[in-house]
Amino acid sequence: MTSAMSAVDTLAKAIDEQAAGSPRLLVAISGPPGAGKSTLAEALEKALIARGVATSVLPMDGFHMDNAVLEDRGLLARKGAPDTFDVRGLIDIVRAVREGGEVLVPVFDRTRELAIAAARAIPAGPRVVLTEGNYLLLEDQPWSVLAPLFDLTVMIAPPADELRRRLEARWRGFGLDEAAVVAKVEENDLPNGRLVLSRSRKADFVFSDN
Repeated sequence: MTSAMSAVDTLAKAIDEQAAGSPRLLVAISGPPGAGKSTLAEALEKALIARGVATSVLPMDGFHMDNAVLEDRGLLARKGAPDTFDVRGLIDIVRAVREGGEVLVPVFDRTRELAIAAARAIPAGPRVVLTEGNYLLLEDQPWSVLAPLFDLTVMIAPPADELRRRLEARWRGFGLDEAAVVAKVEENDLPNGRLVLSRSRKADFVFSDN
């Protein structure tokens, strides 16, 4: 397992080399909640642009089902679990991104707990697209349709104690009391994270904070 400290340099070099012969290169960055997927994607985007490689980020979080839908289905407390996402919509968007041309994608506003439609544009033309999300490499249906759509795959897998620390800090930052923090982390986030690590296909690159 390679240290996460070298992840950006390692990936930027590999992607730069692979993108040279591809009109559009799709990269999946997967991992448990709190693993640092969005942080890595943002840093990698900057590193690739600095290398002259045009790059965009496509976050999976934009495909959260709305709270009203989750409440109707009795899934609101499990928001973030695999069955609380619009997987079909995500698959359609990833396929459209592969085909090229401009694609408008939704973005999740965590402060308001809702997805905003067409909030980001993936521009047309030669470009690397970094897709980041928990379940991109999950082997269970319907998620398993996604993995073959990516040209390069990444898994971030920090130790369980570090994940717990980050997740607790995240929810405290949103003003939750300690009981709510424990419920979010122990009953939802960590079980989802264990699912990601146990049921995802092997990635091309695996990084850890060890």
